[in-house]
Amino acid sequence: MTGPEGATAVQAAATAAADAYPRIVAALIRVTGDWTLAEDCAQEALALALERWPADGVPANPGGWLMTVARNRALDVLRRASVERRKLHELAVATLTAATEEPAPEEIVDDRLRLIFTCCHPALGPEARVALTLRTICAVPTADIARAFLVTESTMTRRLTRAKTKIAQAGIPYQVPTGVILTERLPGVLAVLYLLFTHGYNADGEPAFAEEAIRLARLLARLMPGQPEAAALLALFLFQHSRRHARRDAEGHLVTLDKQDRSRWDHAAIGEAVGILSALRHLGPYALQAEIAACHATATSAADTDWRRIASCYDRLVRLQPGPVIELNRAVAHGYAYGPAAGLALLEQAHAGGALDDYPLAIAAEADLTARAGDRERAAVLFRQAAARTHSASERRGLLVRAAEL
Repeated sequence: MTGPEGATAVQAAATAAADAYPRIVAALIRVTGDWTLAEDCAQEALALALERWPADGVPANPGGWLMTVARNRALDVLRRASVERRKLHELAVATLTAATEEPAPEEIVDDRLRLIFTCCHPALGPEARVALTLRTICAVPTADIARAFLVTESTMTRRLTRAKTKIAQAGIPYQVPTGVILTERLPGVLAVLYLLFTHGYNADGEPAFAEEAIRLARLLARLMPGQPEAAALLALFLFQHSRRHARRDAEGHLVTLDKQDRSRWDHAAIGEAVGILSALRHLGPYALQAEIAACHATATSAADTDWRRIASCYDRLVRLQPGPVIELNRAVAHGYAYGPAAGLALLEQAHAGGALDDYPLAIAAEADLTARAGDRERAAVLFRQAAARTHSASERRGLLVRAAEL
């Protein structure tokens, strides 16, 4: 198959890969307990698809085809390595019972949830938990994870290898814990889901990651109905994701919140999030962020936004979860609620520790507040500085447009 048909096969392989890769890895880890084997077999299945599909055609069930090839490959490796009979038998049964069919959706999500709780085990460091989840659950390239953590790719590869080795050597169970342990482990899982959503929702992110975070947040909320922060995180995701179709114009350029066409927002998702939020009696960090998102999502226009309520939420949030980014957002909220001078004063306080000095969004926030204070020339310079520091092409283009407008 050549020409357009071959290109279609390659695109089908890429689409199936994005959807099936984490499912295959999670299923094989559950059966074999071997992270490296699971990842290697999944990657080999994808490579074989890119080789065969352009010539043979795309199978009717691409995900099932990939799952079958990966499982058969794992079975071959285990047999050649003379792995104990029990593990070989488990994999053989799994292969025979699901040779050509994908697991039921709920089973797939359960596997991913088990994998996330394993990745988020407290025996691993916080950065290792996030990096391992992004690599294993989302198939984010190691180079991209390394860039996010400001380290080299080789360094990140070693960190991921050490994390997987520690899981194996410490006998960390591949399961969703229960009882008190489940409650203790929840904050780490919520943090990883939050970063997973952010990775998909940011300017140049992959939307599928955000959608996967929402699916996992739904499952987690059902699993832990007595944990308000699990439900709050789902509400926050729904509020944010409801704007996905309005965030870019016809040319693909980012559209700031105040200029978005609100008729293009997903009002069903907003309604669901409002219902979840209204049922909460405890306002933890994620619930407060959801409250802030609700102020934007339920406003009929940018001018109708209740900035004083948003500023009040940030005042409470910075006490519960202090940090430079929260302080930055608080400064912006106060700048809109009480005037740019108030915002700039809080922004100067947020810069005191030096963590925001080269952060492009902090520079952009200062630029916006400076423009609103009347110093357009200084604001244009700051917007250009922010553009020079961001790694996102979309953000860079938007910041340069703001500079040009001034």
